[in-house]
Amino acid sequence: MAQVTITINSREYAVACEDGQEVRIIQLSRMLDEKAKMLTQGGGQVNENMLLAMVGLLLADELSELKKNGVTLPKDQNQTALDPAQIKQLDDLLTGKINSLIKDIKSVASKIESL
Repeated sequence: MAQVTITINSREYAVACEDGQEVRIIQLSRMLDEKAKMLTQGGGQVNENMLLAMVGLLLADELSELKKNGVTLPKDQNQTALDPAQIKQLDDLLTGKINSLIKDIKSVASKIESL
């Protein structure tokens, strides 16, 4: 069993994984870190549990949109990858959705903070 150290929102976490999966775990952690940075870029401090929930919601929403639009992603090396046009279309769709969610989350966070 291998172990890697990942960084999300400037915090380090030791994560155990199967041998050979270290690079994939690091790649996935970078995605999470990117989303965490998007949510905290306004300078507002969000507690770790709330940030985890918000990042999870963003990822769940992305997955839901992909499923709703009938997109199936390759699960293994034997499946055909998406072509560049499909990737661009998905990227545009998800970018708009993420920006909308960030706006909504910040609005809710502001309301909660003012209580």
